[in-house]
Amino acid sequence: MAAAEQKKSYAVIKNFAGLNTKANRTAIKEEEFAWIENAMPIGFGNIKIVQAQSTVKDSGNVAVAFANTVTTFVSANIGLNDYIVAFEDNGRAEYFRIDTATKANVAVSGTFSNAGVTVAQYKNERIIIGDPNKGLSSWDGNNVVTIGSVGLVGVTNPGNGYLAAPNVTISAPNDANGVQATAITTITTGAGSVQNINVTAGGSGYTSVPGIKLSAPDVTGGTQAQAVATISGGAVVAVSVTTPGSGYLSAPSVTFSSGTAAATAVLNTGQVSSVILTNAGTGYTSQPTITISAPPSGTTATAIASYNTFKTGTLSVLVTNGGTGYGASGSFAVSFAGGSGGSGAAGTAIVSGGAVVEVIMTNVGSGYTSAPTVSFSGGSGSGAVGTVVLNSDTIVDVATFSGRAWVAAGRTIYYSAAGSYSDFTSISAGSITLTDSTLHGNIQGLLSANNFLYIFGDDSINVFSDLRVDSTGRTLFTNTNVSASIGTKRVYGVFPYFRSVLFMNDYGMYALVGSTTSKISDQLDGIFPYIDFTLPITGGQVLLNNILCAAFNFTYKDPLLNGTPRQIQCVFFDKKWFVTSQGSLDFVTSVPVGGLISLYGVDDKDLYKMYASSTASINSTIRTALLPLGDPIRTKQALKFGIEATLNAGVTMNVTVDSETASSPAYVLTNSADVYWVNDTNTTITWLNNSSATIGWLSSTGYFLYKSDAQQYGKYLGLTLTSSNPAFVVNTFEMEHELRVRF
Repeated sequence: MAAAEQKKSYAVIKNFAGLNTKANRTAIKEEEFAWIENAMPIGFGNIKIVQAQSTVKDSGNVAVAFANTVTTFVSANIGLNDYIVAFEDNGRAEYFRIDTATKANVAVSGTFSNAGVTVAQYKNERIIIGDPNKGLSSWDGNNVVTIGSVGLVGVTNPGNGYLAAPNVTISAPNDANGVQATAITTITTGAGSVQNINVTAGGSGYTSVPGIKLSAPDVTGGTQAQAVATISGGAVVAVSVTTPGSGYLSAPSVTFSSGTAAATAVLNTGQVSSVILTNAGTGYTSQPTITISAPPSGTTATAIASYNTFKTGTLSVLVTNGGTGYGASGSFAVSFAGGSGGSGAAGTAIVSGGAVVEVIMTNVGSGYTSAPTVSFSGGSGSGAVGTVVLNSDTIVDVATFSGRAWVAAGRTIYYSAAGSYSDFTSISAGSITLTDSTLHGNIQGLLSANNFLYIFGDDSINVFSDLRVDSTGRTLFTNTNVSASIGTKRVYGVFPYFRSVLFMNDYGMYALVGSTTSKISDQLDGIFPYIDFTLPITGGQVLLNNILCAAFNFTYKDPLLNGTPRQIQCVFFDKKWFVTSQGSLDFVTSVPVGGLISLYGVDDKDLYKMYASSTASINSTIRTALLPLGDPIRTKQALKFGIEATLNAGVTMNVTVDSETASSPAYVLTNSADVYWVNDTNTTITWLNNSSATIGWLSSTGYFLYKSDAQQYGKYLGLTLTSSNPAFVVNTFEMEHELRVRF
């Protein structure tokens, strides 16, 4: 009796999810992929092959290459023009302007450090540049200017004889493209008012007290002085001031309502009590000079200023005890001793009320690796004590948030004054040092997004919010720890994505939404052991097929290539992942232009636009799950397979039928309408005409069904599709099989 015919069964996969490397290929879901590269699983029946990278060319149609190896790669919008800015390993920086396709210098070699430079955009005016060794600077599309601003100003001699606040002038910055600082002075209370009135003639015949009128003040808004007379023996013997008034720049006239008495007024004079910066300026790399205008009579006041710098190896002094007996006011030089590695430090102690109130660094020094001690032996008093603070923390990141510049160094974040990117001196400027145990080590990075400033540590995240200025002018904000166990040191792999902040660390990709941090890369757990974390991790947003995606770029030691490193991008959208490979890109950055968000990348020196060429060949791989086909303990025999695709041109596919133990030799499938040629190893043979041009066989477009007989056995079966053709869509994977023996 003949054996019963085996029943043929069919598997059809159209519901496409994303990559899953967390589980074995035999354990992932039917709609997931063991590997999917350069193919975007958009949705049901729709996997689009992504476009290849395109070489960026300048206006002369020459491929853009920066002069040296790029170590920092960012985008910027200045004056509504879009730039890509590259900082290089010899300290040079160059830009590529996208709208004009021109490349030029930002700064010459040696301007910046050879690595570790960070950048933040301020409005659309300029970028703020944080250098780990050379401090802060800015670039406005034309000039790089050191953000060395005027720092503390101390009055060394208050002078006397001032009736009104004198003018003050601060010398021009060292950098010709800098901004000159400005300031105002204040003088002691009472200056410009009537101190007393002296009777110069008592007159005679007074039988009643005459009225007295003093002339109006010189300054608009001043208060007119008032006085009363005293008579004795028919004469005026005294005049008393009842209202001193204000705003007098010269003594007012005194007029009696009757009689022949006469008197003169004497004004209060003042001393300069402070110099207040109204603009801290930029471009100061050494101590500025302060000039105060002279009083009408008396002694001219003098003052000195320090200058701010974020350069490492520089010094400042914190007065911990002001001492006593140093005189009412004045100044004297302090001295420094000890320390190592540096030189040039000098400072002046400012005295008020007999005590040292601050030390103005007239030279912050350079190159110090350990702090010296400070001595106050130059003054006449005793007991003053100060601590020398060495700036040894390098800048790790910069950000702009709420109209200010924020600088992270060590565990401290410095912030500029309200509405300024360069003033780190005024009352609304300041700093905060994170002391909580949630920050292990130092701050790693900053990001401004979603009305928050995010502060990343190795394994923690804080947010600053609710920024405001109180009635005294000081800045207040809320500091909240939102993650005490997860953070990152991969600062170039942190970026906003919709209302989330995405970031990558050494064990996953995460989304921070509000105060909740969630891992979004469980499906990529099989990739992480092969990532080379000694090389840069970068990322950004990009529009692919009109879908906003997030992409992380890194070096992958491909286990299928015996650990050979190559750069790939893990791309995320709609809760699913896929992989792209766009050449050997060391860094990538998002560039939003005209409402579209593109990714650009740099390979050592060469500039590329990613996902930009619809005609260039691109190697794609789609590896389905190994399917149990309804019975995981029974062997199946693959009989046929098919792949539905939508084509714009001729496409050749290489397909293997896979089991848990083997893959069949590749089937080469083509949609040529007439004929294609293969050799005895099933490799397609290309034909050339007499001009050595490849002959293209007539091919179909639109919908096409690739199909073939198959020969494979296994308890699990799947397909692997590879192609080098661009711009096609995979719609369906199909397989016909029969059940065979159990176990």
